[in-house]
Amino acid sequence: MSFRIVVLAKQVPDTRNVGKDAMKADGTVNRAALPAIFNPEDLNALELALQMKDEIENAEVIVLTMGPFRAAEIIREAMYRGADKGYLITDRKFAGSDTLATSYALSLAVKKLFPCDVVIAGRQAIDGDTAQVGPQTAEKLNIPQITYAEELVNITKEHVTIKRRLERGIEIVKSTFPVMITVHSSAPDCRPRHAKLTLKYKHARTLSELQDEDNDYIALRDSRPYLNIQEWTVADLNADDAWLGLGGSPTKVKKIDNVVLTHKEASVLSSSDEDINLLMQELIASHVIG
Repeated sequence: MSFRIVVLAKQVPDTRNVGKDAMKADGTVNRAALPAIFNPEDLNALELALQMKDEIENAEVIVLTMGPFRAAEIIREAMYRGADKGYLITDRKFAGSDTLATSYALSLAVKKLFPCDVVIAGRQAIDGDTAQVGPQTAEKLNIPQITYAEELVNITKEHVTIKRRLERGIEIVKSTFPVMITVHSSAPDCRPRHAKLTLKYKHARTLSELQDEDNDYIALRDSRPYLNIQEWTVADLNADDAWLGLGGSPTKVKKIDNVVLTHKEASVLSSSDEDINLLMQELIASHVIG
């Protein structure tokens, strides 16, 4: 039996280029107004998975992502870098899911892939910055978790040793399998695309993508099964609709403030409590924080 590593990845709007149309009136992100990218810390997670694959014989890296049809782009990107296959969780019923609903869907998908030895994800996504999906998924899978992973220290088929990045130092943690690992941005950057893998997987498609293609790749995909990116819907996961989408998401956005920084000023502060208090009052009053 192969050693199975599942990477939870997300295609996110590039929040580094936020404009006035970035948010909808209901408090959700207007994804159509921003370019879509591979979530940065999920790339760190992919690299950790590929390092494990390098160390373990017969290891398999599977990428799992939840989103619209275009999210298959990051599955291909992962395959160009060394992942073996991918699955796209897509259904209109998933729209508007918060972290609780998302982790519910992801946990069902991971269970469908069981037995899995390691589940890896980035610490957080840049479109939410909650760092909740990984831990919530681990809880629903009832497996131990290692958060803020920075470095793979050692791995065998029996256990894994990870260095964690903490606020005031580091910690070395050892775990048996299965285990959930969330990866910090201080972990190594993901390796670049491999030329041979890019040529091998460039025609990998989901069934929905094939239906929209001008070229006929069906015969090519039938002859090369590794080009098949499977799609899973709510029905495939046997999910309860009540736990999905906006209806299954207890998180509600009460208010949205657009903060635009218009001045470039510099202040020289002392280390006195008075100066620090004045700075905090200014930042809160201008809605930079708080």
